[in-house]
Amino acid sequence: MTEHENEPRLIVETGLDRRVAEIIEPTIEQIGYRLVRVRLSAQNGMTLQIMCERNDGTMTVEDCEAVSMAISPVLDVEDPVDKAYHLEVSSPGIDRPMVRRSDFSRWQGHLVKCETSILIDGRKRFRGKIASADADGFTVERDQPAYGEEPTVAIPFSALAEAKLILTDDLIRDALRADKAAKAQAANQNDEDVE
Repeated sequence: MTEHENEPRLIVETGLDRRVAEIIEPTIEQIGYRLVRVRLSAQNGMTLQIMCERNDGTMTVEDCEAVSMAISPVLDVEDPVDKAYHLEVSSPGIDRPMVRRSDFSRWQGHLVKCETSILIDGRKRFRGKIASADADGFTVERDQPAYGEEPTVAIPFSALAEAKLILTDDLIRDALRADKAAKAQAANQNDEDVE
């Protein structure tokens, strides 16, 4: 079991999205994935988007199919959505939502856009590089601090409402590198399993 396995999400859904998350999360975890986000939208009539990933942060098309096949029967039985909907299982993507403490450690040095539920330093919206992260929160190095503002701001996880990585060339390079390393590790693991 890795250190990030079964790590609870800091940012969780509300209403019907939360009900869907509660129904599918145990099944997703059971087959070796982590839920990132659930979102029901009016896209294509009605779309239930389930974002998830492996514990190492990767997610292939085959992984999406495996998750979809595992959660479809659970959703059919529980039937939380009273309208017809299209189920879409996807990876969080490179400009991913940040929902766990480990996301902030893992993507330290990259640009993040976040919103807090309370005012911090007179603001609720922040944008900048993740300078550091610990068990209680993370520090953002503002990319354009206003006159008189501190260049860095500490954001406690307890105040975080939403956070998302911002797409940059550095982020794309690091995400591709991490994905390649995870795939190589998985291939080595499969080779060991065969022996």
